[in-house]
Amino acid sequence: MADVTAPEEPAAPLPRRIAHLDMDAFYASVELLRYPQLKGLPAVIGGGRRAQDEALVAEYAGRESEIPVAAFPRLKDYVGRGVITTATYPARQFGVGSAMGLMKAARLCPQAILLPVDFPSYRRFSRMFKEVIVSIAPVMEDRGVDEVYIDFTHVPGGQRDGGRSLARLIQKSILDATGLTCSIGVAPNKLLAKMASEFNKPNGISIVQEGDLETRVWPLACRKINGIGPKADAKLQSHGIHTVGELAARPRDWLVRHFGKASGAWLHEAAWGRDDRPVVTESEPVSMSRETTFDRDLHAVRDRAELGRIFTDLCERVAGDLQRKGYVGKTIGIKLRYDDFKIATRDLTIDHPTQDAATIRRAAGQCLKRVPLDKRLRLLGVRVGNLLTEQAAREAPVARQGPMTPGLFD
Repeated sequence: MADVTAPEEPAAPLPRRIAHLDMDAFYASVELLRYPQLKGLPAVIGGGRRAQDEALVAEYAGRESEIPVAAFPRLKDYVGRGVITTATYPARQFGVGSAMGLMKAARLCPQAILLPVDFPSYRRFSRMFKEVIVSIAPVMEDRGVDEVYIDFTHVPGGQRDGGRSLARLIQKSILDATGLTCSIGVAPNKLLAKMASEFNKPNGISIVQEGDLETRVWPLACRKINGIGPKADAKLQSHGIHTVGELAARPRDWLVRHFGKASGAWLHEAAWGRDDRPVVTESEPVSMSRETTFDRDLHAVRDRAELGRIFTDLCERVAGDLQRKGYVGKTIGIKLRYDDFKIATRDLTIDHPTQDAATIRRAAGQCLKRVPLDKRLRLLGVRVGNLLTEQAAREAPVARQGPMTPGLFD
């Protein structure tokens, strides 16, 4: 009788280990590499380069670390309508934070040092830290200039100590390559990993296992769930729901009845820490845009020259983004915010996809002719949508370089 060998049992799938990595006060930290003399001091980053900044750069070119602390502009002297992009941790202790108006921040922390935004530097450091990550763990989802999701599940060391060993390696490798610190949360899914990355900031690592829901997540405020905004939180609180645990205690049917079929079901799943979303390594952008909020309200007639320069710069920057990232687009749009905070948008779809600044400006100029310009303006933006990759658009003619034609602001 022949021996019959029983088939091997298939190996059990590895438990998912998903990391969320968030750079610590990213813009501010990049600035502190340039200006180490400001470490430990309250500083905010916001607005464009001003005359005092230009003078310091000219005087200390290549010797930025030698600029005396007393020579930097102070927040108390700022006048305008700029907003804070980020702030150092010492400044945050005064209640200063991202998206706050600089004038309001000046009342909270007048002694803070004011630095201009330097997006080219931030993008360069962003590329550097992401290159480090993919060299160690290649399944990475880019979520912006300073944060990513990483799938640890099948990476060597990704299961060890819940992922702590791999997180520690990535943290150290980023520090060695860039001089910057980051915080990492590792959990069974993206929802919990995002929450965990906030547990131990800055320069921390937090591990959440499936059995940690009740002790580590349920005591948190509902706002800690990514996707619950101020309005949803206010509605939850009106029903006596303040913590994730209180949300989890409500039946799914009750949540659906009060928040709608889709939102109610999602709230129930989120409160129970359930999230099946994969880490997506590539996602196509829907549109690219550039916009700016003015330091003072501008009028389409009296400030035409200044608006024209800003408008051209926005078109050139959007075109540069498209060219760097390899996209073309057919739908050109503009966005205006008036001095009464009302917003107007207009779009125009052109015949052929483009990444050319002059073509974008011509189409955006046509959009401007379709909006009222009798009120002063706070914000101007330019957007290119209906995007295709350059490769996908090769069979269609792409609009090439043309002259900048006069428009409404010329």
